Amino acid sequence: MALHITGDTAADALLTDNPLALLVGMLLDQQVPMETAFAGPLKIEQRTGASDAAAIADMDPDEFLTAFKETPAVHRFPGSMAARVQTLCQELVDQWGGDASAIWTAGDPSGAEVLKRLKALPGFGEQKAKIFLALLGKQYGFTGAGWREAAGDYGVEGSYRSVADIVSPESLTKVREHKKAMKAAAKVKA
Repeated sequence: MALHITGDTAADALLTDNPLALLVGMLLDQQVPMETAFAGPLKIEQRTGASDAAAIADMDPDEFLTAFKETPAVHRFPGSMAARVQTLCQELVDQWGGDASAIWTAGDPSGAEVLKRLKALPGFGEQKAKIFLALLGKQYGFTGAGWREAAGDYGVEGSYRSVADIVSPESLTKVREHKKAMKAAAKVKA
């Protein structure tokens, strides 16, 4: 299994190999292009040397923010997002022993249980948790019972709704088209 989300081989390799990187990429996936969000974990690792939850959680917040702000910035809102990443990492240390993958592996959980665990994380609401669950099921090898149902529309096979469906440049284009159509439909309703 290899993820192809960012178009950057090194960033995608980190997402594939490091569950924390994948979780942080999902956290960063708001108000920036998906590729930017999911390339963020590699920038964090390159700038801080930290690639595990405990190391990130223990960093001085001002130093971590400085790394976030380096050009190109990790996120367009470096202050709030740097704090969110450290908060998420502290939660992973406190609740999961620093092991991000434990969220979907500890105790052989069902899809509904993983969704519940994800929604308990700081920065993960219902939609973000469902998208991440779909990403785990569609591309990361998670096979917990009922994961597609728990992921809702994002779990539908053959859909192009989110990052969970990006496996190539062509699928990225389809996801972008879907998002554009959803935004246009929302404007019509407003």
